[in-house]
Amino acid sequence: MGSFLVLLLGEIQRMKKYNILAASVLISLIWIGIMHFTGIHDVTQIFPLFIFLDVTSMSILLIGVTMFFEKQEGIIKTLMVSPISKAEYILAKTFANSISNIETLIILYVYAKLFKEININMVGLFSAVVLVSFFHSLIGFVFTYYSKDFTRLLMWMITYSFVFMTPVLLEQVGMIRNEGMKKIFYVIPTKTSMILLNASTGGIKPWEVYLSVFYLLIISILLYFVVLKKFDEFAIKESGV
Repeated sequence: MGSFLVLLLGEIQRMKKYNILAASVLISLIWIGIMHFTGIHDVTQIFPLFIFLDVTSMSILLIGVTMFFEKQEGIIKTLMVSPISKAEYILAKTFANSISNIETLIILYVYAKLFKEININMVGLFSAVVLVSFFHSLIGFVFTYYSKDFTRLLMWMITYSFVFMTPVLLEQVGMIRNEGMKKIFYVIPTKTSMILLNASTGGIKPWEVYLSVFYLLIISILLYFVVLKKFDEFAIKESGV
């Protein structure tokens, strides 16, 4: 546990070094600007939407950014002979990502509480952010494994956004009302992510919450073992062996 905490602190320091935490604050200010100019006073219903955009896309992107920086500095190579386990490395990155997402959540909530009206279950939202961030951080690992450069990573993320995020966003804003399509969306992880985030505002049926938690936990565990198994192959490739 001690070594993991040291590794986690190291990841946070690298995020600070690479200006990732500063970029996270900047993104938060952009979301605040959008909330401000919408002219909506009670932001309870739209608040989870901003968190959804941040915790999905940014979690994927930040994993890729840090790993590409580490590749340039030769850190990936040293992991082959380091006493740090690959499981600790992967988990430290995912938890560091969650901290960045929580930072955004806190900034947006403080703004909404001071200048808008919001009635939200922060404990539920906090828990949802951690779980959704964990899953999408693992997606970030997979995309990074199969990306030769940052441009290819962006292409993977754009494709994921178009296929899995856009339909859920369109449903969220009421542009998709077909009940058949809505039921199909339950098989994609972005839909369950949105359900968990929306649950913090109330109005979500308990069975939807339980099903979403179970589904996201199961696919996160499965994806974690895939990321773990493929890590050695990625590290060897990046080390030039």
